[in-house]
Amino acid sequence: MEIYTVQPGDSLWSIARHFGTTPERIASDNALASPNVLSVGQALVILQPTQTYTVMPGDSLFTIAQRFGVSISQLWRNNPFLRGGIDIRPGQVLFITLPTPELGRGAEVTGYAYPFINRDVLRSALPYLTYLSIFAYGLRPDGTLIEPDDNELIALARQYGAAPILMLTSLGEDGLFSAELVINVLSNPEAQNRMLDDIDRVLSEKRYSGIEFDFEYIDAAYADEYAALIARAHERLSPRGYIIFADLAPKETADKRGLLYEGHDYPAIGAAADRMLLMTYEYGFTFGPPMAVSPIQPIRAVLEYAVSAIPSAKLLLGVPNYAYNWTLPFVRGQSQAVPLSNIEAIELAAAKKAAIQFDGYSQTPFFNYYDPTPSGPVEHEVWFQDARSYDASFRLIDEFNLGGAGIWQIMDYNPPLYLVLSSLYQTIKYLE
Repeated sequence: MEIYTVQPGDSLWSIARHFGTTPERIASDNALASPNVLSVGQALVILQPTQTYTVMPGDSLFTIAQRFGVSISQLWRNNPFLRGGIDIRPGQVLFITLPTPELGRGAEVTGYAYPFINRDVLRSALPYLTYLSIFAYGLRPDGTLIEPDDNELIALARQYGAAPILMLTSLGEDGLFSAELVINVLSNPEAQNRMLDDIDRVLSEKRYSGIEFDFEYIDAAYADEYAALIARAHERLSPRGYIIFADLAPKETADKRGLLYEGHDYPAIGAAADRMLLMTYEYGFTFGPPMAVSPIQPIRAVLEYAVSAIPSAKLLLGVPNYAYNWTLPFVRGQSQAVPLSNIEAIELAAAKKAAIQFDGYSQTPFFNYYDPTPSGPVEHEVWFQDARSYDASFRLIDEFNLGGAGIWQIMDYNPPLYLVLSSLYQTIKYLE
C-alpha cells in the first residue's frame, strides 16, 4: 500500500496511471464523492494487490473465496467497495491478496458503535474488528442495568466474527452521565452485587463475549474501590470465558491532577482487567481551541507511562474517527467546534478549494477556509484524520508492543482508516 499526497496539477487519472491502477478503484478505496475534484495536500490510499480476479458470470463471493483458498473476510477487507456484502457483478475486479502486513504481527481491534449505526456502515467495518463494543448500557440507583436495543448488533457482530462487548457507563435513566451513580455502586454493596448479577445475566442471555467498564470522572477517594470492582467482575466472569475491558483516561504520570484522571489507578486496573483502552483522543475538543484531536507527541508521553504501569499487551491505543470545524477567532467560553466525519472534512476542503496542510508535530492534517457572511468573510479551521495520521498512530502499536487499537467510533464510513490498519497488521479474529 502507498499513501500518496496530491500535488498541484494532479488528477485521479494521472495518479492512477502512475500507480498502475484505475481511477475508479482509488475513488472507491478513499470514499471520494467527487473523483474529479482533489485538494492539494490530500492523502490517498493506493492498494497494490499481489493477485486479482475479474468476476465472471455465475461467480459468487463464496465460490471465488473457495477457488483461491481465502476467507470471505479477507475478500471484504481487501475490497471495501463490497461493504461487507456478497453482491458482485461480472467485470468487477477483486483484489484477492495484498502484500503481507508490513509489521508482520497481529493486532486486536475494537470498534465502538451506537445501536442506531447505519447497518451498511457497520457491515463495512466488522471484517476489520476483533471486538464490537456496543455503546452503551447505563445504571439505575439500585444497581440494575439500563439496556439498549442491542440484539441486532450482537447478531451482526457474531456473523462477521467480531466478539460483541457490553459497554457499561454511568448513563442514568435521564440519559445523562452521573458520577453519583458510579459512587453509589462503589460504596453500596447491595447495589454493586445487584449490578454484577445483572451483568452476569445479560452476558449470558444476549451472548456477549465480555464487558467493558467506562466509568469516568471518578473522585480519587474511590480509585481503590473502582479497581476492586473490576477485580470482582474478573474473578466472577473470567472463569466462564468472558473478557474484561476497562477504559482509561490518558495521563502521563501516576499523580496527574484532575477529576478525569485521579480515579483511574493504572497499575491497579491493569492488574484487574484483561484489556484497557487508552482514550488517547479529544485533545482537540468541542469547547477547546483548534488543534489535533489525537496529536502523536502527547500520546507518546501517555504510552511511555502506560507501558511502565501495565503489561503492554493488555493495552489498546484509542484512535479517533472524527473531525472538528472551528470558527475563528477562537473565544474561550464561547466558541464551539462543530463535529464532522473525516470524509466530510475532505469533501469540505474540496468544496472550499482549500489546500490541506500537514502538521508534523501532531502528524495531523488541517486546512483553513473562509465563508462569506453579511458582515464579511469568516475564517474556519478544520482538523481531521487521514491515511498519514492513521499510519503514524497505528505504528505506535508496534513501537510500544501494544495489544492493538480501539476505534472511537465506527459510526462513519472511512475505508482509508481500515486499509492503513490492514496494511500494517493482521486483525486477530477469535470467532472465525
